Amino acid sequence: MAEIPQPMPRTLWLGMGLVFGLLGLAYLLSFAEVDREHKIPLPVIGQIADFTLTNQNGQLTTLADLTNHVWAADIIFTRCAGPCPRLTAQMRSLQDLLPPTSTARLVTLTTDPDFDSPAILKRYGDHFGADSNRWTFLTGTKLQIASLGSGSLKLAAVPVKLADQKSVADLFIHSTYFVLVDKHAQLRGVFETGGDGVDWTNATQPKILATIRQLEREP
Repeated sequence: MAEIPQPMPRTLWLGMGLVFGLLGLAYLLSFAEVDREHKIPLPVIGQIADFTLTNQNGQLTTLADLTNHVWAADIIFTRCAGPCPRLTAQMRSLQDLLPPTSTARLVTLTTDPDFDSPAILKRYGDHFGADSNRWTFLTGTKLQIASLGSGSLKLAAVPVKLADQKSVADLFIHSTYFVLVDKHAQLRGVFETGGDGVDWTNATQPKILATIRQLEREP
């Protein structure tokens, strides 16, 4: 008798939905990658809602602290053994390539606020050579992180159920995008950082830096 297929775990369905949703978002938002030669304006994807979170130095950080700055953001967690170290190294590369005259900021959210205290985020940032004058790591309550991450920045994260975890570090399925926000707290660009066909060094990284320069030139 043929074996009756067992239903897939709910977490796996959520993860697959997240992946397909993010792929669709990446496709739609690929049109937001500006034609540098003809200076086609970037569309406004959404408005960032006000927030109050805590940075790696234990200080409160609000949306007002980033107003008048272009900023790039991603979402990680420090116990991650998957894409997070790559994402953080890529963010470090943006930090190193931004000119001293740029006022752009870098923002990293944690998906794991129960573990990622300001002190742990500080050690994590120091390990990757983060300049705290430009690069902010943010934590808060789960609701606060979800409101900014998935709500405003479209950086989704789904917890992995304990029964479905393949290791102690297999805690979340989350976005591997970088997003760009303009000086008026408007979401303006989404960039995939890894996966098949993604050339970070020669393609994606230069596009992000060019888009930051374009947004900085806007009034």
